[in-house]
Amino acid sequence: MATWYVYMVRCRDNSLYTGISTDPRGRVKQHNQGGMQAAKYTRGRRPVTLVYTEEAASRADALKREYAIKQLKRQAKLRLIQQQ
Repeated sequence: MATWYVYMVRCRDNSLYTGISTDPRGRVKQHNQGGMQAAKYTRGRRPVTLVYTEEAASRADALKREYAIKQLKRQAKLRLIQQQ
């Protein structure tokens, strides 16, 4: 069974994007390569840098945590990054 992660990247324009993956570093490479595998949000904001990862017990838990992080204000996201 794969381990799921919630990850956050900082884009070239300093915006933050949150997603889930079983391989966050590989996913960041996909974001940076562009094409159809990059998230629509990051396609025009490359390169992106991995700034946060968090392990989740399951895909469902990763999705819930991703949603919770996306609901946070920017300052709360920056505090989350600093805590890691």
